This record gives sequence, C-alpha cells and structure tokens, in this order.
Amino acid sequence: MTTPTLSPGRLDADTVRESVDVVLEDFLTAKAHTTPQHHLPYLSGLLKDFLSGGKRIRPLLCVTGWQAVGGGEDTEPVFRVAACLEMFHAFALIHDDVMDDSDTRRGRPTIHRILAALCATDRRPEQIERFGVSGAVLLGDLALTWSDELLHSAGLTPVQFDTVLPLLSEMRTEVMLGQYLDLQATGELTDDVEATLTVNRYKTAKYTIERPLHVGAAVAGAGPEAMEAFTAYALPLGEAFQLRDDLLGVYGDPESTGKSQLDDLRAGKNTTLIALALRGSDSVQAARLRSLIGNPLLDERDAATIQEIFAATTARDAVEQMIDDRRTQALRALDDAPFTADAVNALKQIARMATVRNS
Repeated sequence: MTTPTLSPGRLDADTVRESVDVVLEDFLTAKAHTTPQHHLPYLSGLLKDFLSGGKRIRPLLCVTGWQAVGGGEDTEPVFRVAACLEMFHAFALIHDDVMDDSDTRRGRPTIHRILAALCATDRRPEQIERFGVSGAVLLGDLALTWSDELLHSAGLTPVQFDTVLPLLSEMRTEVMLGQYLDLQATGELTDDVEATLTVNRYKTAKYTIERPLHVGAAVAGAGPEAMEAFTAYALPLGEAFQLRDDLLGVYGDPESTGKSQLDDLRAGKNTTLIALALRGSDSVQAARLRSLIGNPLLDERDAATIQEIFAATTARDAVEQMIDDRRTQALRALDDAPFTADAVNALKQIARMATVRNS
C-alpha cells in the first residue's frame, strides 16, 4: 500500500489517520508472512483487528507537533513514529483491560476474552481464564516490542533518533507510573481530589497529549520554547480529556463508548468525579457510595443511585466546570505559541474533540 502524502503547511486529520493506518497495515501484514508455520499470522491479525477503530489521537498530535514547528517535505519518518505511538497504545490498552478485568473494548470483546473463548473446552474454567489473561499479556508484550521496531525502522537521522528516544522513554515511564498509581487507588475511595488529578496527569495528560506533541516536534528539530508551549497547552487539555472520560464512564451511551456504564463503578476506580462526590456528601451519602462503588455485582439500579448522589453533591457539575476551565487554559496557551497558523487551528480543533465528545 502507498502512504498518502501530507502537504507541508496543511494539516489534514483524515490524511494523517489514513497514513498511519497504512504503516500499521503494511507492518503487520509483513509480520504475518514472516513465520507462517507458527501462530504469528493469527496473532498479528488479532492485533490488526484490535488496532482498527481507534481515534488515532496520539498519532494525530504527533504529526501536528511536527508540522507546528515547520515539519518538512519528507513525511515518512514522522508517520512511522506516529504509528509507533499507536502500536505502543495497543500494548497499553491490552494490559489495561487485563488489569481492569474488562469484557469489552470499543464495543468488541477484549483480547483476553477472545483468547479465553478460543481455548479448548475440555480445560477447567480457571485454566481457560488463565490462558486468556496470559495470552493477552504476551500479545501486549508483542505490541510493545513491535512499537520499538517501528521506531528503529522509521528512517530517523542519528540526531533525530537521539532526540526522540529520550522523550519516548519518558513517556513510557510516565504512563507506567500513572497506571500503577491508578491501580493503587482502585478500590480505596478517597476525597483527595489532588491525588486523582495526579493520576490523570501521568496516565493521560502527559501520555496522551504532551509527549506525542513533543515527539513529533522533536522529529522536526523543535527548540525549548516550542516544547514549553506544547506543555502549557497539553497538560490542562490532557486533564480535561481524562475528566471527560470519567464522566463518559458513568453517563456515556454504551453504543458510543463501546463499554458498559457499570465497568468503572464495579472496578472501584477512584476518579475525580467520585472524590468530589465524597467531599461534598453527608455521612449517609458517603456510606452509600462506599458500599456500591467497587461492588462487582453492581447493577443499573445501583448505578442510578450513584448518579443521584453525584447530582445532589454537584460533583458532576463541578467536573464539567473543571473541563471547561482546563480547555480554556489550553486554548490560551496557543495565543503566543511559536507555531504555524495551521497548527494552531488544528490544536484548537483537537481541544474541542478531546473535551466535547460522546466516546
């Protein structure tokens, strides 16, 4: 397949997504033909299916960061680096679904559920479940390895590679730390709003928004001023993105989000929404929240009760206000940013896409 070209100075989100999809398609197709006598074709196909349907937010930001500081005529390296980010994201999502024991992702069964369903039926239930989880961990590891391979085959110059690699290493470390903090907080409900925002910053703001912009800009040779401007835009927007995600986890339409409204509540995820509700609740409301959130048997009626408490404590309204405030802060950071006009317009559109969405 031929990678579409991206005209210098013009940002086209559809072209970016199409180009990254072509890189991923070609890469995984080649992997499927490497050792056809083994299970690699099936695994690469499973990964290809998993990668389909994503929003490609990180690749889009990566290429936007690249063009914001001038970009260049040769788009192939930045598209391959952007594809590397998406492959890494597949790794992160597959492992995240295992840790959360999620049944669905983007409206389809999660990888560990797919693999468990394919397991021999003569095994004991616990063996089937273990096979699914273990297989998903391995497929996630494979995506991580292939992410690195995409980076090393991106055609970067030595200077570009030496600049990009430390940023990717920081990104990987930050998201692992954020995930660990999230795991640590799950099931331990608290009204510590700042603690939940710290998780948001590492797990989402830096990983989803800041580092992709930095990586793309690094490919284009950006200086410190541009990197600082990206950070000023990215961190508040990334927090707003996660806050919207928290609301969608409770109020979103499963047809749009691809997951049940009950998943996060059953898992006992300690979100900013929950922390604000606990902070604003009376003793009866707090006790009710603590008895319901984290209960694996929680049902729709229980979820409705939780939503009523969120409304009564104004927690939902407070999160909406936090989203608005952070989006405004991110947009203001673009006023004096040393970016191209096209990039500023694209970043404004991305800010809206990240915070006003239904999935």
